[in-house]
Amino acid sequence: MAELGFRTIPEMVGRVDMLDVRKALDHWKAEGIDVSNILAEPEPVGIVSSTCFSDRQDHGLAEALDHRLVEQCLPAIESGRPVAFDLAIRNIHRTVGTMLSHEIFKRYGDQGLPRDTIVIAATGCAGQSFCAFGAPGLTVHLRGEANDYFGKGLSGACLTIRPPEGSRFAAEENIIIGNVAFYGATSGEAYIRGIAGERFCVRNSGVTAVVEGVGDHGCEYMTGGRAVILGPTGRNFAAGMSGGIAYVLDETGDFAQIRCNTGMVELESVSSADDVAELQQMLENHCRFTESTVARHCLDNWEDIVGQFIKVIPIDYKRALEQLIG
Repeated sequence: MAELGFRTIPEMVGRVDMLDVRKALDHWKAEGIDVSNILAEPEPVGIVSSTCFSDRQDHGLAEALDHRLVEQCLPAIESGRPVAFDLAIRNIHRTVGTMLSHEIFKRYGDQGLPRDTIVIAATGCAGQSFCAFGAPGLTVHLRGEANDYFGKGLSGACLTIRPPEGSRFAAEENIIIGNVAFYGATSGEAYIRGIAGERFCVRNSGVTAVVEGVGDHGCEYMTGGRAVILGPTGRNFAAGMSGGIAYVLDETGDFAQIRCNTGMVELESVSSADDVAELQQMLENHCRFTESTVARHCLDNWEDIVGQFIKVIPIDYKRALEQLIG
């Protein structure tokens, strides 16, 4: 910077006249290319006269739906009294439940509130990052669908989602939440009646989640928690997975051969009493919260179905568990 005559970064912004493009333009691949328009310094438009940050942006937080949620949940936040209500949402409402969770954490810390202290029955299409960083004590039952980052950073809340009332399509054959659900989530539960997009539970470190199918890169870099996949997965499942356990229903028999990345995981049958009990309980919960026909079919035909589940467990994680048990 000093050699160029600059003392601060802002002084350098927009100074295209200081760029030396001769070496690039002399290269044979750049022959005939005119970059003058790209490097032209634009004339200021209107009142904007600076190439650096010069005006504050209005992010619309004053109109966030969570302000209303916090107001409705004040009895729970202030004195721990249970609160339950209905909520209509649209995809313009982003990070619904996050500011509410912030208020819970401010008052009660990491332990949050007792389970189901706040129960919200939501309907509609949820925007990005629905219930991101959701706190303990918050339960949201959504009828509709949701965009990307569903449950991002979930921190103890319970989320459920299923198709709208009266829908006629098969939930297990249709996508209901977007990509990167439960990214970086640390704790809580989730039950999804339908298929999730790509990178489901990426970097999940503690959430228990049930879903009826996922796209590519499911459970990527997962470090903890439990995931049950009651349907097909995309390619590269479990890439970089170093912790936690996934139970995958492999009805087509091609999961191990073409869908799972076995670089860091082992594939086993679900045979131990503890594994069977854990899986059954998660399916029971999924059935109770979402009325899933897939989970109901599995439970009603358990002896025939349990053999089709594959347990995905990281190699080093398994070794650590064995050492702890002794």
